[in-house]
Amino acid sequence: SQRSVKEEKVKQRSYPCVVLCCRKKCLLLNDVVLITATLHTGLSRRAKSFEMILVGRLLEGIAAGRTPHYSTLM
Repeated sequence: SQRSVKEEKVKQRSYPCVVLCCRKKCLLLNDVVLITATLHTGLSRRAKSFEMILVGRLLEGIAAGRTPHYSTLM
């Protein structure tokens, strides 16, 4: 029964990562993206690289956009 519910949600295109992997794993993966973004932003001054700030901000935006969807599904 639960397997058919998951398959039905995937068919409806409702975030297959969350449906197949479960919410906790997706949030942990999102935390890894946020940690990477924080390291890029924080180490940019030491590396004297403006591009690292841009990459960090991009990753932060991606992670911030994904978090609300994972936490409200299922």
